[in-house]
Amino acid sequence: MNIAIFGGSFDPPHTGHDEIVKAALNALDIDKLIIIPTFCSPFKDSFCASPALRLKWCKELWAGNSRVYISDFEIKKAEPTASITSVRHFKKLLNPSKIYLIIGADCIESLHLWREFEILDKMVEFVIATRKDFLIKDSFKALKKLEINANISSSFIRQSLDFSAVSPKIVDEVKGIYVKQN
Repeated sequence: MNIAIFGGSFDPPHTGHDEIVKAALNALDIDKLIIIPTFCSPFKDSFCASPALRLKWCKELWAGNSRVYISDFEIKKAEPTASITSVRHFKKLLNPSKIYLIIGADCIESLHLWREFEILDKMVEFVIATRKDFLIKDSFKALKKLEINANISSSFIRQSLDFSAVSPKIVDEVKGIYVKQN
């Protein structure tokens, strides 16, 4: 069994995330794509939408695909959780032959700062989800890529209150949360 792990805050999930899910299922040799909404990223201090709500949104968007599993592992821990912890959990649980770890192009520069990076680097094959107009330095060009053409981020949605990149399945609920907070 081969798996891919795609973690993130999904605060809120958007079309860029959806493109990553579709590209991973089509381009990677995987049996299962595990989507893990974070409780709170180790690199962030807080979140806007509650962890339970972000988990719900991910389930509404992607749980209908039999090759996708939406995990509450990090949310149940109720604390910032390093990627290495989640990778170890799913390695023990599923004993996969191969683990891909999907990361956004915006995370590449800080990858070496991730907890136990050297061990993580031996356990997984990193896959970069590219972002339109985001330059990937030569030192990272050898990594496997998912060519994503979206130029959107959750932080842009929260700041601009432009919900055009949010799925119609969840857009009303998303608007209600973020408009109320601004």
